[in-house]
This record gives sequence, C-alpha cells and structure tokens, in this order.
Amino acid sequence: MNQKTIRAAVEAMLFAYGEPVGADKLAQALQLPTASVEEALEDLHARYAREDSGLCLLHLNTHWQLATKTDFAEPVRRVLDTRRSVPLGPAAMETLTVVAYNQPVSRAFIEQVRGVDSSSSVSGLLEKGLIEEAGRLDLPGRPVAFRTTDVFLRCFGLSSLDDLPPIHNDQEESGGAV
Repeated sequence: MNQKTIRAAVEAMLFAYGEPVGADKLAQALQLPTASVEEALEDLHARYAREDSGLCLLHLNTHWQLATKTDFAEPVRRVLDTRRSVPLGPAAMETLTVVAYNQPVSRAFIEQVRGVDSSSSVSGLLEKGLIEEAGRLDLPGRPVAFRTTDVFLRCFGLSSLDDLPPIHNDQEESGGAV
C-alpha cells in the first residue's frame, strides 16, 4: 500500500470513527506498522492546517481526531440546530406517542404497539433530545427503557405529562352518542 493510499485510508477511518483514536489502533486496522500511519497522520495534519480547509486534525496526547476548525463553530452549530428542528414524520410521531403515554417503555414494547421496526424512529427521537434512556426494565434481558424529556414538554407546550390529551375522548367512552 503506497503512502497516498495509507493517508486516504487513515482519513476515512478518522472521519468514520468521530472520536479520538490512537495511531496504533489505526495501524492495527490497516495491518501496517504504526510508523507508516503516523507519517500519514502528520501529512494530514499539515494538509488540514492550510487556510483553505474547514477541518483540522487534532493531536491529543497519543490520539488523533478529525474536527472542524473553531473559526466555523457558529455556522456548524446553526446547521446542526436546523437538523434537530426538522419536523417529525408520522413514524416518529407514533413512536413518541407510544413513549409519552406508556413510559418508561422498551423498544420491543414500542414495536409491539406499532407493529413495525422502530429503531430509526427511536434513534431520531434520542438525537433530537425528545426521549432519553431511563435505565433498564426489570424484564428478561433487562431492556433499556425510554421516557420523554423536558425538551419534549417544551416543544409540545406542556408543563407536565398530566397535560397530555386523554387517549379517548368523552364521546367514544359514552358509546359515540351525540
């Protein structure tokens, strides 16, 4: 593997890993000597130090991390905020409803109620901060439980879960007579 290919592979791993990682771990993944990977890291460090790059390669003791330059912190924050404020789709709203009315609940419970895999909906709601992990349920396998957050209450204009609308309205309970 030539140095150009090693540099590209190291760059790809740094991007995908997202957290600080040691040159030794990168070298192990590439099945190469650490010195070859360290050379690639130094080359990348110099490349990202240029003025025309929005990225930087942080050297943190024995670890390296690909990051955005602090000069661009504000626009990066704004674009991440717009991603969080994307309206919820029907699947996410269904999932959020199941959690809100039945919390704490496991992913298996959510999927049983909805009848479909809800992994991506749960992940999206966690990312937006609308739900959070609430420990583990006392069930076989000790599954993770989920509950709504204060962000959920704020986004939906509720002061507490008691403000959630009733699941059944009065007409349905009285047999539907008007």
